[in-house]
Amino acid sequence: MMRSKRGNTKSAIKPNREPKLSRSHAPADLSPVDWQRGLRRQFGREQAFGLENLTSEPFFSEFRVSNPASKSSYRVAIRGMGPGGNFCSCPDYATSELGTCKHIEFTLAKLEKKRGAKAAFARGYQPAFSELYLRNDGRRRLHFRAGTDSPAALREAAAALFDADHDGMLPDDRLGKLESFMAMASKSGHEFRAYDDALDFIAGRRDAERRAARLNELFPLGAADPEVGKHLTVPLYPYQAEGALFAVRAGRSLIGDDMGLGKTIQAIAAAEILARHFGVTKVLVICPTSLKYQWQSEILRFSGRKGENAARVINGGRAQRQNDYRLDDFCKITNYEKLKPDLDLIADWAPDLVIVDEAQRVKNWNTIAARALKRIDSPYAIVLSGTPLENKLEELISIVQFVDQHRLGPTWKLLHEHQVKDEGGRVTGYTGLEKIGQTLAPIMIRRRKSEVLKQLPHRLDQNLLVPMTEMQMLHHQENADVVAKIVQRWRRTRFLSDKDQRRLTCALQNMRMSCNSTYLLDQETDHGVKADELAALFDDLFAEPKAKAVVFSQWTRTHDIVIRRLEARGLGYVSFHGGVPSDKRPALVERFRHDPACRVFLSTDAGSTGLNLQHASTLVNMDLPWNPAVLEQRIARIHRMGQTRPVRVINFVAAATVENSSR
Repeated sequence: MMRSKRGNTKSAIKPNREPKLSRSHAPADLSPVDWQRGLRRQFGREQAFGLENLTSEPFFSEFRVSNPASKSSYRVAIRGMGPGGNFCSCPDYATSELGTCKHIEFTLAKLEKKRGAKAAFARGYQPAFSELYLRNDGRRRLHFRAGTDSPAALREAAAALFDADHDGMLPDDRLGKLESFMAMASKSGHEFRAYDDALDFIAGRRDAERRAARLNELFPLGAADPEVGKHLTVPLYPYQAEGALFAVRAGRSLIGDDMGLGKTIQAIAAAEILARHFGVTKVLVICPTSLKYQWQSEILRFSGRKGENAARVINGGRAQRQNDYRLDDFCKITNYEKLKPDLDLIADWAPDLVIVDEAQRVKNWNTIAARALKRIDSPYAIVLSGTPLENKLEELISIVQFVDQHRLGPTWKLLHEHQVKDEGGRVTGYTGLEKIGQTLAPIMIRRRKSEVLKQLPHRLDQNLLVPMTEMQMLHHQENADVVAKIVQRWRRTRFLSDKDQRRLTCALQNMRMSCNSTYLLDQETDHGVKADELAALFDDLFAEPKAKAVVFSQWTRTHDIVIRRLEARGLGYVSFHGGVPSDKRPALVERFRHDPACRVFLSTDAGSTGLNLQHASTLVNMDLPWNPAVLEQRIARIHRMGQTRPVRVINFVAAATVENSSR
């Protein structure tokens, strides 16, 4: 009995604890907002963060919360117990729309244990100074709180500008009057605090208004204004001029046009407009490694800028990259893999505009490269993606977060509203996506080929420069040395033996083959970039259900490495070459024409004449023939009578090789 009584007494005085919340399933009795706030309260109170009070105020003060594990710290301002009024400089607070975060909840938990906390919080936040601050509990809004020492004139002006019924909120239509009020407050002799996040919000709104007004002055006719095209060395199609002006007007934007509509030239045009009229002097292009030299080539070609300072490819080891970032360049071009190690160099260089190409290639936006990308700060940004939404809504959310972290709201809220789940909690689909499209309209422009068909050229040829791997360059250089020796001998003697002629032809052939892959030389290794670039191109192209493509290469071994990529993606194909018996060839052509699952026609020059392949409107040359007439014969397979769509011809050219020098 004694033990039972003692046990009952002990349980009776045990403090009540909040039930443990699941991170994956919301309790039935909690709204999604309360569940998310509860998770942050639960997680924050479990942490062993450091806490430093930055002022002499014991409770309603500013604090530094530090995480010893990540070696990061954030500024926390406490104004009360409830959500919304407090502030934290962490990304979660900025985007969650919950008005709280784990750092705020950790700080509140520590303050609650201090003597006098209950009375202080019951009395409320009553500072002597006045403050302009930003609340983010569902929507970002400016608020003003008058201090206890606030002069009567300042209180009167505040009453006319801010809405007292909504905790001193500034209505959107009164933002234009805020500047004069802040000037008055600063001159009043009374302490007036305007916090950084509030000032950034005001500056962003003002910049957008001024930029729009300036664009209306510069281009009163919009995309039809001939002045837009004068910013490049080549004319823009109307939809391209529209895209460039859209990107400049938005400041930070996503161009999601279909593949082949010229997203690159739109971004370059926007960069030139920003450079000439809005003070942009530093542009950072982030793209896949294989596209860096292509970007350099097109910037020089379209912008008309000259010299190595116009567009510099960032390469080499840390020391070389460090030196490159110190140089006074208009544009620097880097790849995703170098973002994390070079964040400090990029921050010191401080780009005005960041262009992110092929954003859809970052499949997992929780990778090191993706997290590093989101840490790059710049006033302007342009993201390019032919397929901004491929499979998961989360991919689009993360891309948009780089452009405008507040546009779509918090991820938890968006997924709650748009995901469709079965009874087991598995995501089975999405709903209400048209609402997301409307939300993105101010920052995202997307045109499909069918929408701008009349503006497109009948045929568009494009050389895509791709880099060589170290092993490719080794093979290429070995054979180049053979060629150089034979040429020197010919210059000296003006004679080549049959043996030398055969060796010369073989070495040149090997140089060309090495540009595709080392597999063409040893049939074992597969060091090369072209096949992977082709696969990435197909990922974009075949997002359109009926799209088909013809791929030419002089060598069937190129077919072998391409087929591996096609089969890995489950794409149907036919392979047409000289080894296919004549009676089997018509069936291959018929399958490509009529089988919806057959997306790719692989061909050697055996198929460069006599075939009608107008079912495709994209032709890719993995390697270019020496004879221009043979090249035109290839292109004529799809660019011929009966073709109802614009034709796109893509030539893969290995940079700094016999292919590039021969063009």
